[in-house]
Amino acid sequence: MKKIGLLLSVLLLLLKLQAQETFPYNGVYDHREGWYAFTGATIVSKAGTVMKDATMIIRDGRIVSVGSSVKVPAGAVVVDLSGYYIYPSFIDLYSNYGMPESPSGAAAAGRRQRGEQPLTSKQGAYAWNEAIRSEFQAHEVFRHDEKTAKPLREQGFGALLSQQLDGISRGSAAFVSLGAEAPHTSILIPRAAHGLSLRKGSSTQDYPSSLMGVIALLRQTYYDGQWYRNQQEEVNFSLEAWNELQALPQLFAVDSWQDALRAGALGREFGVRYILKGTGDEYQRLEPLKALNMPFVLPLKFPAAYEVRDPYDALSISLEQLRHWELAPANAAKVAAAGIEFALTANGLDKPADFLPALRKAMEHGLTEEQALRALTETPARLIGAFDRLGSLEAGKVANFIVTNASLGAKEMSIVQNWVQGKALVVKPVEYPDWIGRFELTVADASYAMLVSGEPAKPEMQLVISDSVKVKVAYTYANNLISLSYTPQGSKEMVRLSGSVQGQKWSGRGQDGQGNWVSWSAAYVGEPDSTAAKQGGRQAAAVSVVSRMTYPFGAYGREKVPEAAAVLIKNATVWTNEEGGILENADVLIRGGKIAAVGRNLSAADAVVVDGTGKHLTPGIIDEHSHIAIMRGVNEGTQSSSAEVRIGDALDATDIDIYRQLAGGVTAVQALHGSANPIGGQSAIIKLRWGVLPHELLWSGAPGFIKFALGENVKQGNWGDAGTRYPQTRMGVEQVYEDYFTRAREYGTARQQGVPVRRDLELDALWEILQAKRFITCHSYVQSEINMLMKLAERHNFRVNTFTHILEGYKVADIMAKHGVGGSSFSDWWAYKYEVYEAIPYNGAMMHEQGVMTAFNSDDAEMARRLNQEAAKAVLFGNVSEEDALKFITLNPAKLLHLDDKVGSIRVGKDADIVLWTTHPLSVYAKAAQTYVDGVKYFDLAEDEQMRVALQTERNQLIQKMLQAADRGDKTQPMQGRRDRHYHCEDHEDEGN
Repeated sequence: MKKIGLLLSVLLLLLKLQAQETFPYNGVYDHREGWYAFTGATIVSKAGTVMKDATMIIRDGRIVSVGSSVKVPAGAVVVDLSGYYIYPSFIDLYSNYGMPESPSGAAAAGRRQRGEQPLTSKQGAYAWNEAIRSEFQAHEVFRHDEKTAKPLREQGFGALLSQQLDGISRGSAAFVSLGAEAPHTSILIPRAAHGLSLRKGSSTQDYPSSLMGVIALLRQTYYDGQWYRNQQEEVNFSLEAWNELQALPQLFAVDSWQDALRAGALGREFGVRYILKGTGDEYQRLEPLKALNMPFVLPLKFPAAYEVRDPYDALSISLEQLRHWELAPANAAKVAAAGIEFALTANGLDKPADFLPALRKAMEHGLTEEQALRALTETPARLIGAFDRLGSLEAGKVANFIVTNASLGAKEMSIVQNWVQGKALVVKPVEYPDWIGRFELTVADASYAMLVSGEPAKPEMQLVISDSVKVKVAYTYANNLISLSYTPQGSKEMVRLSGSVQGQKWSGRGQDGQGNWVSWSAAYVGEPDSTAAKQGGRQAAAVSVVSRMTYPFGAYGREKVPEAAAVLIKNATVWTNEEGGILENADVLIRGGKIAAVGRNLSAADAVVVDGTGKHLTPGIIDEHSHIAIMRGVNEGTQSSSAEVRIGDALDATDIDIYRQLAGGVTAVQALHGSANPIGGQSAIIKLRWGVLPHELLWSGAPGFIKFALGENVKQGNWGDAGTRYPQTRMGVEQVYEDYFTRAREYGTARQQGVPVRRDLELDALWEILQAKRFITCHSYVQSEINMLMKLAERHNFRVNTFTHILEGYKVADIMAKHGVGGSSFSDWWAYKYEVYEAIPYNGAMMHEQGVMTAFNSDDAEMARRLNQEAAKAVLFGNVSEEDALKFITLNPAKLLHLDDKVGSIRVGKDADIVLWTTHPLSVYAKAAQTYVDGVKYFDLAEDEQMRVALQTERNQLIQKMLQAADRGDKTQPMQGRRDRHYHCEDHEDEGN
């Protein structure tokens, strides 16, 4: 038995009652120094530094000395920890320990539903938006919570960063000790970091209601902070605090690897290096995350296996969820292998007691002991500037350390003690010694190899006679006394031994099989298998993995993102959309992402040849009005104008609709803000590059667009009692435009003249419209409003670029042509709400006849996959020629987006955004055989069929593995399938809030 009896017997008597120096003491003053010498232990002073049979001296809550040759000073209480390990106590950088409770998300959502709240309800000179809480200071409200602290200490934690986990700017966080002390001594750094997130939290304010709104608010706050430093016009405590917080470490909580990239972009814009608190999916995109050069705080929350016994229920679980269940435990190891700096947190676990099992699981999946220890001690301490106090065991540092019965990576490791600020606040009785390993058992003159394996609290013992012959040893153990019994091989008589345990040396007396008294001893000689590869002192078992790593991480992703290649498509019917019209039996060569040649009998030795015989080749379809590939909300409809928000800030590169639409021949879309307010957000024109990063979807160099809207959605006529925001009438809509353009002109003129005005992201976008640097695409239905906006634009000396929907365009087509505005319409939608009762299926053809640049769009993720059939309806209803009908979804939307010099037709020098169809492209039987974007083949019908088989095989293997995990007793969870979210214009909630 390890010698800790002395410590256990006198510990409570020797603990020093630390009092604050500035407080009066009522009674007899008791000042004890807490002077201890811990001897004989294996001390890991920091990751990678291990000292055998070492000594550590602490006094008055500080470490005095550590080393293998440290002398024990006279007067110190000596604690013999032979056979034990000492590590620095753990540090957690993401916690709300000691903070007052914030309203839950559900409660906050309920309050938000009561009515409109455009401004903060907080009294005083604070920020206009209550999700910006930079004035909050955690140290002012911090209180020790023993009920919460105790289970954290039992998991090895000694200090943590405590913050209000609520809001976008969460104010300052306090670095605190988990000691049972008053805040005066347990607060180590009062203002240690600035907390940030992409969630508005419990704010009851309407804005922001989307991810893009959150990012816009953050960007505006950074600019407002810069402006506030040099102005005398107002007092704003929130901005004062915001500016002060910029000198602290910035801890930014994100919800996914895509959000980490968004935070990285924000950091680059404002010169900030964040500490990113991740969610455990970082392994899915390690290379771009490493390029951020930002450290992470990684959770050890791993998904439980799903209940997939019912085959129909199992269909609701996505491949991405199945893969994540298998691969999430390896996240920390993969982040470490990528060379990304990281710390670990217990945040997200159901209870603190889950932490050490989760840590062991991460280590079973490749995280080394050294990496784990560094992520729990040195790294978090360095990230918040506390390494001079904590994070390692060195002279002068706070005496925060844990005592364990085995090395950190050992399966049987448990925390025996946790000392916080020089006090033993966790003391567990040790009933069993650390006896897992190989022993030499000597009985009289005979020696045996004895193996002790399994869990320390209930190990198995056996004599190893040979590789194939082992003899079981029965035993009892209590109070340092042990009895052994076994029947030697080839004998029927049992040997019975009794003795005492002194660490890893056992000895005593007993009787052999003939009843003769003999002496015996057992001595520890090594690990269970000294020749096997070790991890943390125990053999590391290889973890088999079924999941494939693909881009994107889910169904129909590829193990490598495809690249452009030289391709020669031979003998196809080529719809050029140029003067040459439709070319029979023609060839098209693409090279370097461009169309290199169009003609007959082309050849190229370096090109992949595709047989187009019997097939049709067209330009890629362009959807002028789409809402795919957008995360957490398509509308920021909480204000009359949200011109500051950008769809490009909230792109979802993993949206399966990208792949589905490639399968329908779509190569580019304008991802639009919704129609909940008169002035919506800035568009994102994207190319459907399946498998790339979110920002790589953006069409570089594409002109800027913004969504405007008219009609029932804008005036909230279809919102019921929830619609209370201005405007409430069509007259009010016009006045919003008049007011904003007047203000934008004043603002822009002032900036041009060098007047030091506050940077306003909302007016920036509107000023770009007046300068013809940004173009309007306007949701519209009723002719009166269409006329109104054209006249208003002419008064302000600009032109509307596109009316989208425009189902009454046939009534005003001549005026539209005169104004120069295009129309992007539905092919045959009508009567689905009051303001479209007068829509007709001949609308597109009639606008086209009047000289209006006419296109058909989807506004729907499913319809977009069949836009070729929508174009065919122009032939059916309006006798539009087949070539012109195809232009409705190719060249014409390219012209509306000012990109017809790049795409929309098959011409040498244009981008190789093309589709090879199995038959006539306007036929209901046509399928996209291959779809190219920038010369990269992102969809192939034959490959798709192969992928379906492979995906089914992988799904089944993962489900079988999940069933096996459930059978062996692993924790399970009920079905929580993810449904695909298809946004439409009127959707005005953030499903993530």
